[in-house]
Amino acid sequence: MAEIIQKDGTWAFDGETVRIVPGSDRGVSLLRRALGEVAVPLHALAGISFEPGKRSGRLRLRLRNGADPLLQITQGKLDDALDPYRLVVEGDRSGVAEYFVDEVRNALLLDQVDDGPTGRYLLPGPALPIAASAGDGTVAFDGDRIRLSWNWKTEESKSSGGERSLELADVEAVEWLPAAGLENGFLRFVSARSANRTPPKYDPHAIDLWGFRKDPLMALVAAAVAARLPHPYATAAPAAPPASASASPLDAAFPTAVAPPATGSEAAPQSSDDHDALLRRLRELGELHQAGILTDEEFSLAKKAVLRRM
Repeated sequence: MAEIIQKDGTWAFDGETVRIVPGSDRGVSLLRRALGEVAVPLHALAGISFEPGKRSGRLRLRLRNGADPLLQITQGKLDDALDPYRLVVEGDRSGVAEYFVDEVRNALLLDQVDDGPTGRYLLPGPALPIAASAGDGTVAFDGDRIRLSWNWKTEESKSSGGERSLELADVEAVEWLPAAGLENGFLRFVSARSANRTPPKYDPHAIDLWGFRKDPLMALVAAAVAARLPHPYATAAPAAPPASASASPLDAAFPTAVAPPATGSEAAPQSSDDHDALLRRLRELGELHQAGILTDEEFSLAKKAVLRRM
C-alpha cells in the first residue's frame, strides 16, 4: 500500500482505489472539506503526475473524461485550491510522492485501464442530502426533489413567488458557472418549465452567484444532481459477438487468451515482436472487459495467462 500524508490531505492507494482525505489545515478549501473523503477506483483514472517545486510540489490525479460528475459540471473552471484531485506536497516528501506516482502508474499499466472518455459516472458524486447557501439563495437536494429559497438580497420579482420546488424527473440539465471579474456566476436547473433563458438574477430556477467564499459549494449541489441525470456521453452498449453453445464467453471473444505457456523443449526466447503482440493482447482483453463481454473472473484469468507468457 502506498500512502502520503500532508497538511493538505492524505492520499492512499491499495492497488485498486485511491482514497483522498482532505486535510484540516486552514488553507484547505470549503469545497474540499464539504466533499469529504473521495474514493477513486483505478478504472476511473486516466493518469497521475507529480510537479516538483522549490518549496513544495503538486501531486495530481487526472480522471477519465465523464468519470466524475463534479469535474463534468465544473468543466475545468475550478481553481487549483478547490481541486480535490490535487495535493500540495512539502519539499522533503517529494520522494514519497514519486513513489506514489510509480505505484499508481504500474497498476494502470498492468490492468490496461482505458484512459478515454466513459459513458457512465464512475464516482457517485457528493453525498446526500446536500444543501448550500450563497449569492441570492439556498438550494437543497435530497435525491428526489430540489428546493430553492431566497434571502433579503434576492430580486423582488424572483422572491415574490416564494420557495420553488423541482422534481428530479422534471430536470433536463444542471448548469454551473463561477463568477469571474465583474461577471456573476450562477447555478441553474433547466426544465421544460424554464425553457426561456431568463438571466439568473430573475430566474426562479437559478441561484445568482457573486464570487463570495461559499459560492463553490453550489458546484457540489450541481454535481449531486448531475450524477442522477442521464450521462452526457451515454451510448448504447455494443452487442456481444455470437458464441457457440459449447464455447464460454472467454473462448468466443478471445480464443487464444488463455493458451498455456510453452514449457521444457517447447520454450523459446521471446522476440520483441512477440512481446508487442502480448501487449496488444492485454489491451484487447481490457477493451473486452470494459465492453462487458468478459466477466471480472474471465478477465483476471486471461490477464494472468498473458502475463505469464511475458
